[in-house]
Amino acid sequence: MDKTLSADGYDKAFLGVFDRVGQPTVFVYDYDKCVELLMISGNMSNEDAEEYMQFNVVGAWVGTGTPAFLKLCSIEDAIENIAEDND
Repeated sequence: MDKTLSADGYDKAFLGVFDRVGQPTVFVYDYDKCVELLMISGNMSNEDAEEYMQFNVVGAWVGTGTPAFLKLCSIEDAIENIAEDND
């Protein structure tokens, strides 16, 4: 089983842990807060921080212990976004 991993540099965006049956517990971070931290610490624009977040943080799979990044939204927005992703 893979070790549960933290996302280095994003402690201020930590929300808690996520448990799912048959899967290891993973750390969960606030996606928008991570982007904000990148904008501040990396002196990035919002667009650059979003791109960095998507490709270098969210897109960095390091096994089943990889942290999760939560985007808060309404159920309607979530359904719409998931439908778009599945098209």
